[in-house]
Amino acid sequence: MNAMRHFDRLCNLSKFRLVFGQPCGLIHSRLIIASSISSRQNQSTSSAGISAAQDAATVAHNNPFRLVGPQLDTLIQDIHSELENHLEEDTNKELSSLAKYYFDGKGKALRPVIALCTAHAFNKHTNTSDPKVLENQRQVALISEMIHTASLVHDDILDHAETRRGKDSVNIRWNLQKSTMAGDYILAVGSKLLAKTNNPQVIEILSQVLSDLVEGEFMQLQNKEDESERFEHYLNKSFNKTASLMAYSCKANAVLAGATKQDVENSYQYGRNIGIAFQLVDDLLDFVSSADQLGKPAAADLHLGLATAPVLFAARVHPELNILIQRRFAEPGDVEKAFQLVLDSSGLQETKDLAGSHCLKAVTALEHLTESDYKAGMINLCHQVLNRLK
Repeated sequence: MNAMRHFDRLCNLSKFRLVFGQPCGLIHSRLIIASSISSRQNQSTSSAGISAAQDAATVAHNNPFRLVGPQLDTLIQDIHSELENHLEEDTNKELSSLAKYYFDGKGKALRPVIALCTAHAFNKHTNTSDPKVLENQRQVALISEMIHTASLVHDDILDHAETRRGKDSVNIRWNLQKSTMAGDYILAVGSKLLAKTNNPQVIEILSQVLSDLVEGEFMQLQNKEDESERFEHYLNKSFNKTASLMAYSCKANAVLAGATKQDVENSYQYGRNIGIAFQLVDDLLDFVSSADQLGKPAAADLHLGLATAPVLFAARVHPELNILIQRRFAEPGDVEKAFQLVLDSSGLQETKDLAGSHCLKAVTALEHLTESDYKAGMINLCHQVLNRLK
């Protein structure tokens, strides 16, 4: 079964669940696209139900989190060990506690799952089974989670966040100076682990992520006056802050698998597009999910003065939003007005559609990859990203 057909079957399964009143998440724009291009769009509900039941078993079998579960089981424990091993036992117990604070097993673990599925899929493609390659690929997954978590620490400091994953944020639990140093320490340990791969190409690839993260933060501080440039600026920022880590982790593990130049580029495109889709969905959920679901306050981006995809789409039909965007929603009532204008527009649906488009691009990048459970898991992951609730 090719990648596009498999993705269509996943979307038909979700459509079946919608018909019969079963929850399948808020984001189902891909279902609309799938229904228009699927050769089975005129099937009866009963035959669709039979097909969906068959597909459900395939979805469960190729669940990416299940596929790499054994390698994920000790991931957090291994990170804790690395963070502890680089400290003087008696003098830095507080730094150890601070650095491990967000490594509590409550995160999505999406980035290591993407990295590990990519590793296994490309190992199958290149017929690679070298234990050293497998070890380095898992290190890439571990490092990706460390870089991501360090970025969360720094984000919460810059944003003066109060909660993260339903508990006090690190900057509330400790002071700003100690929190900053903890984020730096996580990156330092991750960089040391990266050096231990002894692969200059992989080191260069993942080092780019750190550069992109800093550039993304600077972009977030900027506000484009030219309305025509805002969406491109937003997408570039989304790549730097979110998708870069996924794209380059995929690329690094494809390189380690010994993939061809074109296959390495395809792995990068998969990570880039699923990463942008993830951020688009994240920005959508800021408008439609509760604070309890998100583990952080709803409408957080508006309160931070950020115009994300739903707002930028809404501004095309509600030009009065441009004034609010320019002043970063700083005046009383700006946030509430912007929130309502987004709900009164097609901005949420357009954001769904754009996320679906990027997931299709991610799936297309896998077309020439050898069939395997892990390839199917990577395709399933696109579906999960589109339909997540938090």
